[in-house]
Amino acid sequence: MTRLESKHVEIAKPAQTLYDFVQDMNNFQQLLPEGRISEWKSDGTSCSFKVQGAATIGLQLDGGTPPELLKLKATERSPFPFTLDVHMKESNGTTTIWQEFNADLNPFIKMMVEKPLQNLFDHIADRMKAIHG
Repeated sequence: MTRLESKHVEIAKPAQTLYDFVQDMNNFQQLLPEGRISEWKSDGTSCSFKVQGAATIGLQLDGGTPPELLKLKATERSPFPFTLDVHMKESNGTTTIWQEFNADLNPFIKMMVEKPLQNLFDHIADRMKAIHG
């Protein structure tokens, strides 16, 4: 099992505010790197997009525990099955937020996607802080 964890960022907002933002998949586009994403589609509960020089990724809501955990999973549009959990831990009005990616990848695929995915998840964390910080 391949597990990646984004950087943890602190945002001076309640966890529920951040949960509500992330749970609306229409907002997810704002978190992705500009100029490196094309073919964006969203219906509010799922989204798909093409990463420049890589595959099309599909994500859909898959439950969780508001406002601490939002679970997302890959759709059939993704090149391999994975889960993406968004964790939010609130303390004194400030929320620490991070993502955890889990996938069963063969060693060759892992070698190709591990660094770009880590960079993507760190970028998403930075964008959450920029939008809400």
